[in-house]
Amino acid sequence: MKGQANSSVKIDASGIFYQELNARLRDAVKKGAHRIELYNVYGQRYIGTDLNTPVEIEIFGTPGNDLGAFMDGPRIIVRGNAQDGCGNTMNEGEIVIHGHAGDIIGLSARGGKIFVRDDVGYRAGIHMKEYDEKKPVLVIGGTAQDFLGEYMAGGILILLGLNLNEGQHHKVNFIGTGMHGGVIYLRGSVESYQLGKEVGVAGLEEKDYQILQKFVGEFASHFGYDTKKILEHKVIKLFPRWLRPYGRLYAY
Repeated sequence: MKGQANSSVKIDASGIFYQELNARLRDAVKKGAHRIELYNVYGQRYIGTDLNTPVEIEIFGTPGNDLGAFMDGPRIIVRGNAQDGCGNTMNEGEIVIHGHAGDIIGLSARGGKIFVRDDVGYRAGIHMKEYDEKKPVLVIGGTAQDFLGEYMAGGILILLGLNLNEGQHHKVNFIGTGMHGGVIYLRGSVESYQLGKEVGVAGLEEKDYQILQKFVGEFASHFGYDTKKILEHKVIKLFPRWLRPYGRLYAY
């Protein structure tokens, strides 16, 4: 490990078990590092979990499951793909992934922002939630697998489909199944059968355009896109038609 307190630290993760790697990471943060670079990361799990310091962590390689879980403040940049559970129950901070991400990204996130340049797996944004002005944001540049926004209780989910050809539909099914809060913005088109029965479709209002300008603008700045060109294409708004759609199954 190289670097001094209050400076940049570099850690070579080659052959290091995830527990030891995270111990080194926490030690660097404790000593005051404001920026940490992790090299040769190959599937080590829980990187950045539960950190509550505004440190920047740049990862070169492929981090394992639960990247940034429960974190509250750091900024994580991944120069490659990420696996499942990124941002699991994160409270604040930012994750920027320069590649693909796996399943259940943003699981139960209650704050912070996640940007993915390419595609994601199944159940992206599952059970995202919000409280007062605290809202998690998940922006996906490519497409998603089934159950996008499942059981969403709050937050903002944006699916851009930048890798779809003109006129090509998203293939994701069961969008918003069980959704009872938050909003999904979908650039492009889907058929009605692809939506959960709890989901309504609406055009955009002025506040929606403001939201898209802000968060698509941030996405574009991370990955070198043109915000104006992205938003020239049709965007639809998906919203929950009912609150607690399955409440009758559990409440007596």
